[in-house]
Amino acid sequence: MIEDDTIKLLRECDAGIKMGISSVDDSLKYVQSSELKKFLEKCRNDHDEIQKELEKLLNDYHDDGKEPPVMAKGMSWIKTNFKLAVNESDQAVAEFITDGCNMGIKSLSHYLNQYKAADEKSKDIARKLINIEERMEADIRKYL
Repeated sequence: MIEDDTIKLLRECDAGIKMGISSVDDSLKYVQSSELKKFLEKCRNDHDEIQKELEKLLNDYHDDGKEPPVMAKGMSWIKTNFKLAVNESDQAVAEFITDGCNMGIKSLSHYLNQYKAADEKSKDIARKLINIEERMEADIRKYL
């Protein structure tokens, strides 16, 4: 049970982090402020570091991870490419990122509670991701 919950939690973290990185990458082309751009690039780098940790753990379990759900990726793409294209402002980018952070916090918290038997390393990764998303959501408020 521990290994099964561990792998499931790691997979959900993997899908979530891929979604987060993709959202930041998609939104960067609409950013006007150099300060916001630097902030988002730093957040992306923070996500990259955790993704490397996550990939190592998944490799230890001989697992390839999980891609974000197609529907979620599609909705994110539509929201980015239509909403931000119509309103190319830092405020619109901040709203988009805030929505993504909130979704990530909610989803990861749900999976952390669902897979209670996961090992501590995997739970720590999920908690790190939740903390990054919470900080990111709080820090981007000044652009709303």
